[in-house]
Amino acid sequence: MSTVSLRSAAGRWVVTSSILASAMAFIDGTALNVVLPSLQRSLHASGAELFWVLNAYMLMLAALILLGGTLGDRLGRRRIFMTGIFIFMAGSAACGLAGTVFWLILFRVIQGIGGALMIPGSLSLISSAIDEAERGKAIGTWSSVTTLVTIGGPILGGALADAGLWRYIFFINIPIGVIALLCLWWKVKEQEIPAEAPPQDYPGAVLIVGGLALLNFGFLRMPVAGFDSLPAYGSIIAGLALLAAFVITEKRSRHPMLPLYLFNNRTFSGANLLTFFLYGGLSGSMLFLSLNMVQVQGYSQLESGLSFLPFTLLMVFLARLAGSMADKYGPRWFLIIGPLLAGTGMLLLSLVQETSGPASYWTTFFPGIFVLGLGMTLTVAPLTATVMGCVGSQLSGTASGVNNAVTRIAGVFAVAVFGAMAVLFFSGSMLPSLQNVSLTPAQETAVMAQTANLGNAAVPEGLSRPQQVFISHLYHQHFIQTYGKIMAMCGFLGWLGSIMAWIFIRKDKVPGK
Repeated sequence: MSTVSLRSAAGRWVVTSSILASAMAFIDGTALNVVLPSLQRSLHASGAELFWVLNAYMLMLAALILLGGTLGDRLGRRRIFMTGIFIFMAGSAACGLAGTVFWLILFRVIQGIGGALMIPGSLSLISSAIDEAERGKAIGTWSSVTTLVTIGGPILGGALADAGLWRYIFFINIPIGVIALLCLWWKVKEQEIPAEAPPQDYPGAVLIVGGLALLNFGFLRMPVAGFDSLPAYGSIIAGLALLAAFVITEKRSRHPMLPLYLFNNRTFSGANLLTFFLYGGLSGSMLFLSLNMVQVQGYSQLESGLSFLPFTLLMVFLARLAGSMADKYGPRWFLIIGPLLAGTGMLLLSLVQETSGPASYWTTFFPGIFVLGLGMTLTVAPLTATVMGCVGSQLSGTASGVNNAVTRIAGVFAVAVFGAMAVLFFSGSMLPSLQNVSLTPAQETAVMAQTANLGNAAVPEGLSRPQQVFISHLYHQHFIQTYGKIMAMCGFLGWLGSIMAWIFIRKDKVPGK
């Protein structure tokens, strides 16, 4: 169909349906970290299983998001967008009903498939349906509203989790999705499908899904099966082999889902390296910060959700200003200083020891969260503009899709690798401390087995009251030490992102600005 004005009824319905669908994904993503402690207790999930709950979704999203975008070009943007919303709703409903952690992980895979079809469709529908003169305003409206929705995610998640209703984080997607589908069905017309659309890169999709899944399995299996586990190492090696095959396939393919030639551009490569390191650190830090607050520091899940408000408010009120200033002065220094500050914020958070709970928030967690939020605020808009502007307007959509995929892959690796390292650090530091407690070999084995649950480690039955108190203290003490090490490594990744910008992003201004 021809493009429409944003002020027209048709234009408003396009933006409204895109916002509603995006809201599902953003609420689900931001609220889930906050409800993880309740979810873990309710489903008796180990630490590795908890990380799989996160990664099952991100894995499918990272691997299929580029394929989802090209399917819309070939089969119709509205059709694929609606299909993604429906699959995401079905996966959400199944997640809410899951009786075991195994089924929850499986249903999160379905959610991820739906998200991979849905998330690229929201902006591509706006970009292709709205008049070019108003397209920027439409995308700005989408960005502003979805950002405001994102603020409510952690707060809503915390409130529901404290009330024992963590499953409603998934159920809430159903009415939102139904309204979005009705808007699209009745009020948005399908666009004309090109007569000669390029074929889909199904081999590439299979290879990247298999490679990422095997790597995840290997890293998350290792702490459970032991660090001398041949299946775990074999899985990692097989995953690396499949990812190498993916790169070879993409290089030879006439229509690759990941156009490798884009990385010949020095600025594009640097921006994506920055993205990988920074968002890897951000994913790991947000996860362990939530677990630490709720499981060890005595925060309710609502209080944990509210603790992220300074971060989000900085993004809401200053990100647009940072983008405008980057347009005027060039993005380079924003992309150097922003990740440097973000990494420093994570390092400040790594220094927080056992606190007196929410009463001490302003002198413990707040400084690090504020610096982290300021760093991300300076980075996000300039980074997006750099990625889309360094390869030419005809490839800006593809470049944005690649960068989005890199963001998701960074999250997948962060959760898998930091999850495995957290169990290693926790168990490794606990074992020497048990020498000060008179335990039988069986009791010591039971105590150490709980380290796989990280902050949710529970004192085994059969111990005397003094032993229970001492072991509980050890669990808290050593989890905080583990948290500090993970947060420090996340901060280092933020600094690496800053170094990537220093090395690779040399131009003062993005081309075309």
